[in-house]
Amino acid sequence: MTYQPLEVGGVDDYPVKVGSMLLTLVDPHKGYERAYNRWYERDHFYGGCMVGPHLFAGSRWVATRALKDLRWPGDGTEVAEPADAGSYVGIYWVEKGRHKDHFDDWARPQVAYLYGNGRGFPERTHVHTVLFEHLGASYRDDDPVPVDLALDHGYEGIVALWLDARTGTSADLLASLTADHLPALLKDSAIEIASAWAPSPGEEEVRTKQPMPLGSAPGGAGRLVQLFFAHGDITDTLAGLRAYTDGIEAAGLADVRLAAPFHRTHPGTDKYVDELW
Repeated sequence: MTYQPLEVGGVDDYPVKVGSMLLTLVDPHKGYERAYNRWYERDHFYGGCMVGPHLFAGSRWVATRALKDLRWPGDGTEVAEPADAGSYVGIYWVEKGRHKDHFDDWARPQVAYLYGNGRGFPERTHVHTVLFEHLGASYRDDDPVPVDLALDHGYEGIVALWLDARTGTSADLLASLTADHLPALLKDSAIEIASAWAPSPGEEEVRTKQPMPLGSAPGGAGRLVQLFFAHGDITDTLAGLRAYTDGIEAAGLADVRLAAPFHRTHPGTDKYVDELW
């Protein structure tokens, strides 16, 4: 790439790129919802993540009771047990090529420091906290919001989808979806970005060294996570996404482990804390 900052560029023309993601799906314990929300967004969001090197974007999302009731499959899954576990999800982008610099050299020592100095929050349960590597993104529009800016853009909602390929790797599955399924999903949809992720190599071993249980396992070589970003009411995307996942299973490509919609939180407020259960 020849970088020309004085020329208007497209989605691939700028050098800051997301390379990895922290996704942390958590439930506060009942009776501690407001305390958890304020601790997370006023301390941990910054002290445990945003002030670290090479982590350049973060956002929080919430599943109300009404949104949890729309998840599928409806039984317990390999991601959330039961399927409606996980009220808040925090998502963070780390610059491409800087995964070790952030997570190994800064984030893990920082978490130990925070917990050692009384800045943890014991009244919460991690449902699924995993590091992922970025595989790619598909877009609805010709000149889209780049995935690198997605957490800052102000989307009102997301849907997180966990898939396990029946054969091959997550990259193989993504190639099939990109060719045969994603174009129909995105066409004329409120979904603007379909980003794709796979568990970071060695993630299972690293998790055993954390100061708290991190929930369900990252998944194997065939695990693919897609994050769909949309404007408007996120529930308006669910019929199309359900057809998308039904088509994936009917084609024998993958098993759907969990599809979960979320609203964006409103930082500085307690919006949604009384709607979780």
